[in-house]
Amino acid sequence: MVGSPVVNTLPPRPVYEGAEISFVPLENTDGDLLMTRLFSRGSPEDTRARSADAFLIEAARRGDQPAFGQLYEQYAGMVHGILLAKVPRLEADDLVQDVFLMAMRRISALRDPNSFGAWLTAIARNLANDHYRRLKPTDPLTEDPPETASQAATRHPTAGTAEGIVDVIRSLPDAYSETLILRLVEGMTGPEIAMRTGLTHGSVRVNLCRGMRMLRDRLEALCPNRSEREIR
Repeated sequence: MVGSPVVNTLPPRPVYEGAEISFVPLENTDGDLLMTRLFSRGSPEDTRARSADAFLIEAARRGDQPAFGQLYEQYAGMVHGILLAKVPRLEADDLVQDVFLMAMRRISALRDPNSFGAWLTAIARNLANDHYRRLKPTDPLTEDPPETASQAATRHPTAGTAEGIVDVIRSLPDAYSETLILRLVEGMTGPEIAMRTGLTHGSVRVNLCRGMRMLRDRLEALCPNRSEREIR
């Protein structure tokens, strides 16, 4: 029912259930070829998925809460990844619900169903940034200069663990950190990332390629003996 409490319309998000973060297996992370293979331009599957999403979005705009619940299930992973690129896992788990509650209250004002993913991504980024600012001091007088590799190693003493790798990913530029977490942690393919976030296929491909190179460089500086195959 439209008048039901909003929170009751959102199914629980089984993110990590208290377990450590794990990465999707990548047999090879070297070069552009792997990232290129993640994409299929304008596939029929993409077209059908967009049409199905547009139907659900229109229904949700009319107050259909079950339709919004389906959107939640389809987009929760993307939202969680955007949040995880900025805040620790436990905070990201909690903020997923806040993002969708805000989106449900505002969805009637969304004019273009095709912009739902980008709109939802913007909400997630804004909430993550607000939460991050509350966690981190903002006094410009105490701001540290850019860190060296040795300083980064001290700052990320657990870089050899999955949680530590996510910390290193967070240190990358936002465009790279978001896309890498969506791919490596949430397990989304390149086309799925593009479709869900509203980014172009080219932008996602560039973010993955450049982000992966930068991640490898930083991990090698922090853990010289670490094998790339350990990124799981």
